[in-house]
Amino acid sequence: MRVLAAMSGGVDSAVAAARAVDAGHDVVGVHLALSRAGGTLRTGSRGCCTIEDAMDARRTADLLGIPFYVWDFSERFREDVIEDFISEYQAGRTPNPCLRCNEKIKFAALLERAIELGFDAVCTGHYATLIEGEDGLQLHRASDAAKDQSYVLGVLNAEQIAHTYFPLGDTPSKALVRAEAAERGISVAQKPDSHDICFIPDGDTRGWLAEKVGTATGDVVDRTGAVVGTHEGAHAFTVGQRRGLRLSVPADDGKPRFVLEVRPVSNTVVVGPKEALAIAEISGERFSWAGAAPMASEFACEVQIRAHADPVPARAFVSDAGVRVVPDSPLDGVAPGQSAVIYVGTRVLGQFTIDTTVSAVPIEA
Repeated sequence: MRVLAAMSGGVDSAVAAARAVDAGHDVVGVHLALSRAGGTLRTGSRGCCTIEDAMDARRTADLLGIPFYVWDFSERFREDVIEDFISEYQAGRTPNPCLRCNEKIKFAALLERAIELGFDAVCTGHYATLIEGEDGLQLHRASDAAKDQSYVLGVLNAEQIAHTYFPLGDTPSKALVRAEAAERGISVAQKPDSHDICFIPDGDTRGWLAEKVGTATGDVVDRTGAVVGTHEGAHAFTVGQRRGLRLSVPADDGKPRFVLEVRPVSNTVVVGPKEALAIAEISGERFSWAGAAPMASEFACEVQIRAHADPVPARAFVSDAGVRVVPDSPLDGVAPGQSAVIYVGTRVLGQFTIDTTVSAVPIEA
């Protein structure tokens, strides 16, 4: 099998490429240049896809004896990930750029080019497994629950899944991957994992957004509409946020308040008690299936709303208009724009972008 190994410069993609070589595949390594700021360097575990990462990927490819290329996807990344991130925040939604990068870059743009060049599959270091089932190839959780990345892969469709290869999915732990890298002499064996948003390496999302879209003073209100503070831009807030509210009017019970809603049209942020974050129902119009679509329009499942959230037993209702999910117990701090990934056991059935939520706590006048 001809395999294009996506090599980020980290330990996971390095070991995945090495295992693809060991399996006897014809492997070519590629690093994606996602930023025009080529001189940008990584700071510890912050940021990724930098010139340092490209150099680390090349050293691994040389060690494995495979061809290596750097492909410039910076324009596509800017349009499909960065600009989408900005527009979603401006619309009062909370996007997941890692999930969008998988959808639009790694398993769309990259996979499309790979197939055009005659490759059979794209190999990545994601922790997920593929299982052949009665209805075709299925996407499942990884063996290591702590490192499972199936949530951010929930956007993949059947055609994309058919051309993917996840060599690390059955590995019991990340520690074993690092030990294997060290044994192979791979230089990034102990390199820190990336975290935070890769194109905001200093972690200051609020400051980055303010620079991109500017600031505009608006009101912070409680659930009754009473003004309890001001802010410098609704785009800087997300549902569930507690810090940085700078409220001038304390709550009657003296307890902390959290962001419940962001209203970009009026530049208003709504705050309230923690219990008001409980959500009884979520729904969305934009959905996709990770393989065969479900046969029933209503079925039991589990829903996961963040990459590291616990899955919650639920019931899903599917129609041409979209997907609605009613969890057995309320979800906490759900924001429009998040992705809800639907599981049946360990299998990823599909996902949808959350458009609307129904609160489990009524508003008291």
